[in-house]
Amino acid sequence: MASELVPTMKMAELLDRDPSLLGVFTRMGFTFGYGDATVEEVCKAADTDPETFLLICRVYSQDSYRPSREDLDKADLSVIVKYLSLSHTHYMDVAMKDLAASLGRMIVPCVDETQRVIWKFFTDFKEELRKHFASEEEFVFPYVGTPEAGISEEDHSGVEETLEDLKSLVMNHLPAEADQREAYKVLSAINSLQDDIRKHILLEETALEGRRGDKPEDNTLTAREKEILVCVAKGMINKEIADQLNISIHTVITHRKNITQKTGIKTVAGLTVYALLNNLLTM
Repeated sequence: MASELVPTMKMAELLDRDPSLLGVFTRMGFTFGYGDATVEEVCKAADTDPETFLLICRVYSQDSYRPSREDLDKADLSVIVKYLSLSHTHYMDVAMKDLAASLGRMIVPCVDETQRVIWKFFTDFKEELRKHFASEEEFVFPYVGTPEAGISEEDHSGVEETLEDLKSLVMNHLPAEADQREAYKVLSAINSLQDDIRKHILLEETALEGRRGDKPEDNTLTAREKEILVCVAKGMINKEIADQLNISIHTVITHRKNITQKTGIKTVAGLTVYALLNNLLTM
């Protein structure tokens, strides 16, 4: 399907082919009543680049699709950033509220302690998600397309892991007295949110980083990068590194991205071995 998406196709046909794109349409701010209008015509009326819109559609409709460098070079990053920002609003104002409503009804029959434990887990996650999105809005989106941009897989791992934990708690450890009909709704909402967030993350980690260029020609680590590499090898998290070196978490993330680009190593274990082999750290 990815290769068939072209600006000259009818917008209504695109949505008819893949109803799962409804969320993309809504966040782009398109109003219904397309008639025979093409993708290009609808996008033009909404002051949106059609090729960038179709790139987003491909990400969400094709599990195996990853934007090529050629696609990214032609894309309008401002459209992608706007879409991702609107996605943040959707997650917090719609998806999380719907999930909270079903979760609340699910645990009504449970004893007070069970309700308190499950609800606290969810509210803590919701607050962490809010902080995560706020951090991206402040420290990532304004720097998109520049060397200062810093998005990594580590930044998103906590979001995915917590959703998986919540799903596991409901599927495997939910008390028998809980409302089973609402449990089904909770699991359906989690699955839908997981799938959407995975696409959201893919779009961030490929499209927003795509303009930063290839691996730097000078692969020599700077003094600061060596300091941070040693901290990472010692098992310190970003906040601990930032506090110890008196720098911002965003700066730490940026340096870690540069370290990965220069060394070609992504995992903490691999970076630890690199530090040992280069005499930056001793056993």
